[in-house]
Amino acid sequence: MSATSAPAEDLIVIGKIVSVHGVRGDVKVYSFTDPIDNLLEYPRWTLRRGDEVKQVELAKGRVQGNILVASLQGLTDREVARTYADFEICIARSELPDLAGEEYYWYQLQGLVVINQLGHVLGRVDHLLETGANDVLVVKPFDGSLDDRERLLPYTDPCVLKIDLDAGEMHVEWDADF
Repeated sequence: MSATSAPAEDLIVIGKIVSVHGVRGDVKVYSFTDPIDNLLEYPRWTLRRGDEVKQVELAKGRVQGNILVASLQGLTDREVARTYADFEICIARSELPDLAGEEYYWYQLQGLVVINQLGHVLGRVDHLLETGANDVLVVKPFDGSLDDRERLLPYTDPCVLKIDLDAGEMHVEWDADF
């Protein structure tokens, strides 16, 4: 395991180590990918917790309920594995597969200016929430916004009319009073 990594701005968080599993140094992983086992397709991870960064290689992994259990190369001690808790699992942005058509990664939507059908600037996409029914955009106000309200918008076709990554804009069908 080494301490080098891709530049921080090039890293995408795809999961998090939450605890140890068993006595052989395996770790429990919460995956942010869909489906969750897509995380296992990336053999090299950059682990990040605050200013601490580690490079590790995945030896093997499996789905267990709604989490993953992963074995990392050279990690065979439960107590050492315990020190890996709370590390984010990152990969280089360039490792993500290309998406087809009108699909986007969440990181691409973060920071987009949200404009409704009347041209009102509602805010900027801060982050997304995964709910059971559909994903939700958390839109936070900024200096150029219509008002100072945070809004939760469904990330659905009826709501999201157009995404223009080059312009940094998302056009939505959404009443400013909501």
